[in-house]
Formats: sequence, C-alpha cells, structure tokens
Amino acid sequence: MSEDNRPETVKLTPEEEKARKRRNVAIFWSLIGFILLIFVTTVVRLSGNVAGG
Repeated sequence: MSEDNRPETVKLTPEEEKARKRRNVAIFWSLIGFILLIFVTTVVRLSGNVAGG
C-alpha cells in the first residue's frame, strides 16, 4: 500500500502557454501602473503639504 503523494501535473498546449504568459505580462504592467499611481499621489500630496507650510 504505497501512496503516491505527487500532485497531478497538466501539460499545457503552446496556445495555453502563450495565453498564460500574456496574462502574466498584463498583471505585471497593472501592478507597475498601480505602484506608479500610488507614488505620484504620495509625491503630489507631500509637495502640497510642504508648499502649504
């Protein structure tokens, strides 16, 4: 009674691999855009406080 604890793997077709890569790239650029938005918002708010005294 030996149990095989290895998870099942799925072979992706080349089209599925390309789609996964496109999704990963889209997620990457979305995260970069969000980080830049937060950074710019922070800089604008801080510069407004500095100018206001």
